[in-house]
Amino acid sequence: MGKVLLIILAALFTDPVNTVEVLSIEDGDTLTVIEATRAIKVRLAYIDAQEISQSSYGKSAREALKHLLPNGSQVILRINPNDRYGRTVAEVFHNDNNINKLLVKSGDSFVYWEYINGCDRQDYARLETMARLQGSGVWSVPGGIQRPWDYRQNR
Repeated sequence: MGKVLLIILAALFTDPVNTVEVLSIEDGDTLTVIEATRAIKVRLAYIDAQEISQSSYGKSAREALKHLLPNGSQVILRINPNDRYGRTVAEVFHNDNNINKLLVKSGDSFVYWEYINGCDRQDYARLETMARLQGSGVWSVPGGIQRPWDYRQNR
């Protein structure tokens, strides 16, 4: 009985992970992957990149993600609940790197503080602070550029 309970508890507290193939990059925080024969749109968890229509940083964020995850790359998804648009939300790992964190560290995305539950908040905060202090990407302008969530709200 004890072993069965331990197995059940382990299953309940283990993050769901899937290994999938990158099909395309939509923008700086969204990609499409293929799992078996099914295409799945994935929103990168905990981060928010500039919209493509927002500024040159939007295109730069998409190119950064394309560089990190070329089409055909095998990635591991640590899945969170779907968002309100029905997209799968996940941390994405490739070659032992957390892609979400790399995008924050390089200044290609902001930490999405409104949706940061369920992860290592301190590490995301540390990486964003490093990018800001180094003036990387979106932080090359003092104080950073307009946040994507503000841009979407004002459209």
